[in-house]
Amino acid sequence: MGKPTGFQEFNRELPAKTPVTERVKNYNEFVHAYSDEKLNQQSARCMNCGIPFCHSGCPLGNIIPEFNDAVYRKKWEEAYNILSSTNNFPEFTGRICPAPCESACVLGINKPAVAIEEIEKHIIEIAYSKNLVKPTAPLVKTGKSVAVVGSGPAGLAAAAQLSKAGHAVTVYERDDRAGGLLRYGIPDFKLEKWVIDRRLEVMEKDGVEFKYNTEVGKDISADEIVRNNDAVIIAGGSTIPRNLNIPGRELKGIYFAMDFLKQQNKRVSNIEVTAEDILATGKDVIVIGGGDTGSDCVGTSNRQGARSIKQFEVMMQPPVQRTEHMPWPTYPMVLKTTSSHEEGADRYWGINTEEFLGDEDGNLRAIRVNEVSWELDVMGRPIKFNKVEGSEREIPCQRIFLAMGFLNPQYEGMIESLGIELDPRKNVKATEGAYRTSVSKVFAAGDMRRGQSLVVWAISEGREAARKVDEFLMGHSLLESKDAVNQFEQAF
Repeated sequence: MGKPTGFQEFNRELPAKTPVTERVKNYNEFVHAYSDEKLNQQSARCMNCGIPFCHSGCPLGNIIPEFNDAVYRKKWEEAYNILSSTNNFPEFTGRICPAPCESACVLGINKPAVAIEEIEKHIIEIAYSKNLVKPTAPLVKTGKSVAVVGSGPAGLAAAAQLSKAGHAVTVYERDDRAGGLLRYGIPDFKLEKWVIDRRLEVMEKDGVEFKYNTEVGKDISADEIVRNNDAVIIAGGSTIPRNLNIPGRELKGIYFAMDFLKQQNKRVSNIEVTAEDILATGKDVIVIGGGDTGSDCVGTSNRQGARSIKQFEVMMQPPVQRTEHMPWPTYPMVLKTTSSHEEGADRYWGINTEEFLGDEDGNLRAIRVNEVSWELDVMGRPIKFNKVEGSEREIPCQRIFLAMGFLNPQYEGMIESLGIELDPRKNVKATEGAYRTSVSKVFAAGDMRRGQSLVVWAISEGREAARKVDEFLMGHSLLESKDAVNQFEQAF
């Protein structure tokens, strides 16, 4: 514990941001760094409490009080070693994780939580600047080969861990570059792509081989991948978006959020966009879906120069703070105002879309909606909505972005050709705790296995699957398990 009275002396402060009027002119990251003094103060707020609930709040089990203490003492290598023992990619989670660890922070019971996410980002950036981030693969290899299908956070984490264990790892990616949603789903103003490329360079030095523009089950036989490797991890994500099949869906001007975001990410990276341009410039935009993907559509639309932006959510507006049904240290479903919302958007809750309306040329011209009220269960959870009589109205728009989440992984190709069994939710069925699918030698990780989730969960899934593969190949594993706290205490 760096400073016993730190949580009493210092308030929570987040780094400054570039003003809205400036940052919407480009796609650069806009969150600044702490000064040395502020970083020291924010790390001093960690209480080193008797039972650090932040450990359990973090899906990776990050060892948070210890790295906060190391930051306070300016022991950067120690801080980096502690953080990297549980998290392969702090530069990703430090930028785009919703920080469930902070929701579980003991200080958060009656004060603003420790700024764990920002401290994490500062640790890894300082580590890179001090050349502390180096390859970890051993010189002596196991002679085993593993194929990882998908290069999103789950696939990358699995590949990094398997390489660390001494296996030969090949990652297959159907896109032209690695990263999955990190690359083509998260806008650059939240995660610039040099951050991904920097990490890929380290992984390549570790011996991880990447094969791009290669869709397993289409460009290369899935059977061949299984036959030619000692194990396979499929980590293709949950990629099928939820559609809104209402009258007028065929009109021009209605797009899935990921099609919109992927195009803009390609433009920012100077990659040719071969499909029809999807742009919000000069349009009245409506984003349907109130989550992070919808927020990303808002931020991108603002930067493209949309005339107006509205965001619709069929659910009721969340409370601004915890209720009796959201006790600490659970993750609270409270109102979240993102940096994209700060940049400008009208937000609506309890809005149900009834019909898309078009002109004589088949172009979207408006949307017909009505307001809804929700019936709640005894825990305050919504169970059924009812239309509010007399609330129906038309709202002009020329662009609709559907950001209502994802249903399941893509079945065509790899999953169907291998005959992999699915679970009741239509995700890949993998033995709980073992990550093994119904097909011999094939494991699954990430959203493809657990369903649509957070980047931090994807990394956790990849790490755990890699450990199970290592055990499968070698009979035991020295890779860190999720119970990293005990391992850390033994090591340090």
